[in-house]
Amino acid sequence: MKNVAVIGAGTMGNGIAHTFAQNGFKVQLIDLNEAALKRGIETITKNLDRMVIKDKITEADKTETLSNISTFTDLTEGVEYASLVVEAATENVDLKLNIFKQLNEACPEDTILATNTSSISITQIASMTSRPEMVIGMHFMNPVPIMKLVEIIRGYNTSNEVMETIIELSKTIGKIPVEVNDYPGFVANRILMPMINESIETLYNGVAGVEEIDTVMKLGMAHPMGPLQLADFIGLDVCLSILNVMYDGFKNSKYAPCPLLINMVRAGKLGIKSGEGFYDYSNSKKAETVAKQFLK
Repeated sequence: MKNVAVIGAGTMGNGIAHTFAQNGFKVQLIDLNEAALKRGIETITKNLDRMVIKDKITEADKTETLSNISTFTDLTEGVEYASLVVEAATENVDLKLNIFKQLNEACPEDTILATNTSSISITQIASMTSRPEMVIGMHFMNPVPIMKLVEIIRGYNTSNEVMETIIELSKTIGKIPVEVNDYPGFVANRILMPMINESIETLYNGVAGVEEIDTVMKLGMAHPMGPLQLADFIGLDVCLSILNVMYDGFKNSKYAPCPLLINMVRAGKLGIKSGEGFYDYSNSKKAETVAKQFLK
């Protein structure tokens, strides 16, 4: 397995492409948007530059990694020779189902079809194909080149052979795979998102301010970043999408997204990607300044 196609050149997609390419795989990075592909390659290049500066890789390693990546705006052309496809498009059910329908028609019969979904049912995604036994979840963590965990999610029909292949492949690219079952949110987000949502509820109810909530969790629980800062980092729109998937899947009110989160997404306050969320990122990408609406 040396040819890996990655669909989506955004934060997760370019990180996945970077990781496979750095480990010697030929990567076909696919996005319908040419500008998104350009930004993705620029991001990979910047991340590799940081690794060179820190003496984690050499300049030759950087050059080789970049040479392993080719870009495509046509899905059919990009997946033509892929042994594995990793879909990393936006966390939208209809979009992912449509992509897998296309992949089923475009990919060779023995291609493994993986999705980086953080919450959507692998079984539902696999139902769009005539090869559900070849469909699996590979939920990478952000930032992909640094974070070691990969949640490996078995759909209802995923074969043991595909499961074992992906577990071994994850180890090959320096990750630690953890096998989980196919339920909304899997493990990572089933635990993380209710915590983030409760943090937003705590702010919404006036219990404490943004910095206070994050400080309590960082100093009291030894979290590397506070939950509101983390929500900004993930993207508030992504957090809302995941919570909605879990709320729909479990029909349990504890997963219902906080009204404040819903309103912030409606207002376009999505976190780092939009320049403002719980913090203001107009002058820095670091969570140093609380957004004006949350100032006391």
